[in-house]
Amino acid sequence: MPSTIVALLFGGKSPEHEISIISANTIARNIDEKKYVLYPIYVSRKGSWFDGRTAQEVLDLDMSELLKKQPFAETRDQLRTITENRENDLFRFDFQQKNIAIAFPVLHGTYGEDGKVQGLLEVFGIPYTGCGVQTSAMAIDKAATKLCASAAGLAVAEYITISSSDYLIDPSPVLTMIRERFPVPFFVKPANLGSSIGISKIHDYNALPKALETACRLDSKIIVEEAINGQEVEVALLGNENPIASPAGEIEPGSDFYDYTDKYISDTAMLHIPARIDEQVQTMLKESAIKVYKALGCSGMARADFFIENGSSNIIFSEINTIPGFTGISMYPKLMELSGIGLKELIDKLLQLALEKSAA
Repeated sequence: MPSTIVALLFGGKSPEHEISIISANTIARNIDEKKYVLYPIYVSRKGSWFDGRTAQEVLDLDMSELLKKQPFAETRDQLRTITENRENDLFRFDFQQKNIAIAFPVLHGTYGEDGKVQGLLEVFGIPYTGCGVQTSAMAIDKAATKLCASAAGLAVAEYITISSSDYLIDPSPVLTMIRERFPVPFFVKPANLGSSIGISKIHDYNALPKALETACRLDSKIIVEEAINGQEVEVALLGNENPIASPAGEIEPGSDFYDYTDKYISDTAMLHIPARIDEQVQTMLKESAIKVYKALGCSGMARADFFIENGSSNIIFSEINTIPGFTGISMYPKLMELSGIGLKELIDKLLQLALEKSAA
């Protein structure tokens, strides 16, 4: 029986470019080579698609170590050098000619996790892992996701949304509104990014303008959100119409909050798997995770993030990620392993779920 050709899409135009490369490397090393033939496709920061030697060279980079050893500028120069004068390796979007049977996008963030690539794959008739176009577009928007979660009966943190253009045109009324509504500490976040990119925790109102300017450079919509004093927990979900939810895992940040540096560079955060909570709260978290998964119309996989308020069992929904990380520190594969599904089996299940969804 011939092996199934899987297009592994990684890189992308979002600020999570390097994390996507790390996730893709993990999948490449753990896919069942007896069942699947991997076809790497690298999407550069400028949006050019490469296959062949170029894609393989980027995939083989130990990006996790590079991020720890050298500045971002050097890493990005290295990636640009690999793609220079490689016109022969430009992917021609000839999915059928290449006999590609299924795609596995690990394009974290915008231009990959937001429905754009999913829509492209549907135009070409290629089944793909993870959520569909509409769900992906809604789930990447933290404000839209909170509205959906609230409608499904889940509690969310106090928040407001701000248009970046409104703030940049006239900062004064926005700053006044935030000061009147949110006591410190609170968060400023780009609405459509992951990996904690562009997020600031505000302890002093004097830091607010810089935080807003940083977020505005990254996104057209900004969220200002109260800081919940409690445990940060995550639940992994797997399946289409009848998903399973893992036990929750807990993140103990090594800094003020679980930011990009804490996740991928300093390696100071501690993961507690399972979370340090009782069984009743675990059950409530699983139920809440499945509820928001179904409310958003998720399929394939997602990771739902929550807070448990200190001194109570109150569960506050934070966000959901439809292409969760597959790095060495990523919670999604670790929680699936806790549920009895190892990485190789998990990758196989995701591919089979994609084919199942496509055939429905």
